[in-house]
Amino acid sequence: MDQEAAVEFATGELAKLQTALAELAAPERAGALAEVAAMVTERLRAGGKVLFCGNGGSAAEAQHMAAELVGRQNYDRAPAAGIALTVDTSALTAIGNDYGYELVFARQVQALGRPGDVLVGISTSGRSANVVKAIEAARQLGITTVAVTGRDPRDMGVADFVLAMPADETAKIQELQLTAEHIVFALVERSLFPRP
Repeated sequence: MDQEAAVEFATGELAKLQTALAELAAPERAGALAEVAAMVTERLRAGGKVLFCGNGGSAAEAQHMAAELVGRQNYDRAPAAGIALTVDTSALTAIGNDYGYELVFARQVQALGRPGDVLVGISTSGRSANVVKAIEAARQLGITTVAVTGRDPRDMGVADFVLAMPADETAKIQELQLTAEHIVFALVERSLFPRP
């Protein structure tokens, strides 16, 4: 690909992202982000924790957001309870081997989750069977569920809160998901730990 074609491609990708971000900024979508942030803040304030799960790039997002709760996102403050269900390789491989890959997150939700917690399931397709099973397990336990998906939440639409990103390409969905998650957890951080 020559330089001119490469610049044209890059410009087109950025234009698609700008269009999708403008759609994400619509009042009803921004309102949904604020609503999820308020709910998460309430659960953490009451002693709950946030569990995260996803596959592939979504697993990286799960770990990223859990780390920002426990560590920090925008400024120094006390830690908040976040756990990525994607990081325990012994649990993942044992559950996958003994019960099947569809249950690698659900079994952890059953073991670690309690009423008053929040489960955030992340999937660009909305069809990741193990994330769907985790949402189902969480709902049975009285854990509030949040689905972070692409435009069509598909099987994950059963969650209590659905943050459906206004994009259809995997890369654009992931870019919007990370933006939305950063906004939600920045709001949580500001609410739980106001800066002096």
